[in-house]
Amino acid sequence: MDREIPKEVLRKERRRKMIKLVAVVGVCVLVVILVISFLRDSVNRKNIQLSTVDTGTIEVSVSASGKVAPAFEEIINTPIESRIVEVYKRGGDSVDVGTPLLRLDLQTIETDYRKMLDELQVRQYRIEQQRIKNSSTLSDMEMQLKVNDMQIDKMEVEVRNERYLDSLGAGTTDKVRETELSYNVARLEQEQARKKFENDKKVTDAELRVQELELEIFRKSLAETRRILNDAQIRSPRKAILTYINNQVGVRVPQGTQVAIVSDLSHFKIDGEIADSYGDRIATGNKVVVKIGNEQLTGAVSSVTPLSKNGIIQFTVQLDDDNHPRLRSGLKTDVYVMNAVKDDVMRIANGPYYTGKGTYELFVLDGSTLKKRKVQLGESNFEYIEVVSGLQPGQQVVVSDMSEYRNRNKIKVKE
Repeated sequence: MDREIPKEVLRKERRRKMIKLVAVVGVCVLVVILVISFLRDSVNRKNIQLSTVDTGTIEVSVSASGKVAPAFEEIINTPIESRIVEVYKRGGDSVDVGTPLLRLDLQTIETDYRKMLDELQVRQYRIEQQRIKNSSTLSDMEMQLKVNDMQIDKMEVEVRNERYLDSLGAGTTDKVRETELSYNVARLEQEQARKKFENDKKVTDAELRVQELELEIFRKSLAETRRILNDAQIRSPRKAILTYINNQVGVRVPQGTQVAIVSDLSHFKIDGEIADSYGDRIATGNKVVVKIGNEQLTGAVSSVTPLSKNGIIQFTVQLDDDNHPRLRSGLKTDVYVMNAVKDDVMRIANGPYYTGKGTYELFVLDGSTLKKRKVQLGESNFEYIEVVSGLQPGQQVVVSDMSEYRNRNKIKVKE
């Protein structure tokens, strides 16, 4: 027959099991703490990047952000207010010189152009009419002058005859004076007529030149209208890629509205931006290194925007290899602009730890231990950083991210 176990015995048994469980958990926690502590105090050599301090040259640079852009890009604007009637191409299409891109409603400007052509003919006919009229008037005046010259010659003969008769006693003094007076009056009138002829000739020539000048001005206006009409027939200005086109058929487009963009996607440039505080360190001609992933492309600053906008200065980089296969329009890049050279300086490899000139706490390898040390760093480029003090040539410094060990002064290195 079974006998009931006393409650006191059951209570002691449960207490013993609880103590064992707590002891096991405590041991596990202690082991975990010890492992974590050991791991925190040590690092695998394969997981860190070391740089040996050496002496050499640093081409000092400032870093900037950049974006790959087509070396050539032309925006096509509508020269008139009109309406899109038809679209012939799509974005991404290759186009040649003169390829039609879209058609605008040109009825109004074509009508105006035809009216101007008609007015041009009217103006030409008017000038020709004026030229003939002037020629006729001047010819009549010139003929009249010749007739007057003949009459004056006749009067001169009469004066000589009267004088001769008067010397023979067959004439009178009054008759001589009368013929002389008539002769002199005729000569003065002829002189006046000649001056009037010359003046009228100058006036008619001037009037004709004014009309011809007005005609030339009108021709230029007609040529400008013709140019606008040609531009309104939206065509590609060169062989390129159509990167944008307004394909909204029927929409009205005001004058000057962008309707298409053609780009040369076989050659590229870099559009860079940098804080205006570094504006004095960027100038046209500065050597530039552009990093795209692991690729490094060289070039030079070709232009710098003279004004700062929102604390940013923009500049353009002309690449030596502007058709590199890694270049893609819109791709973000790191840009390093060289602006000075320092020779015979201590240097270490650049890394994520560097944020500018100043004092840093870096880990230096000493045997199998990494020891934290204060180091003064100076100028830099994309490869090296200048060491001002705190290190000696030949020492090895950790240049990888060690932020998780920032509270440690010593770290063991495991092979």
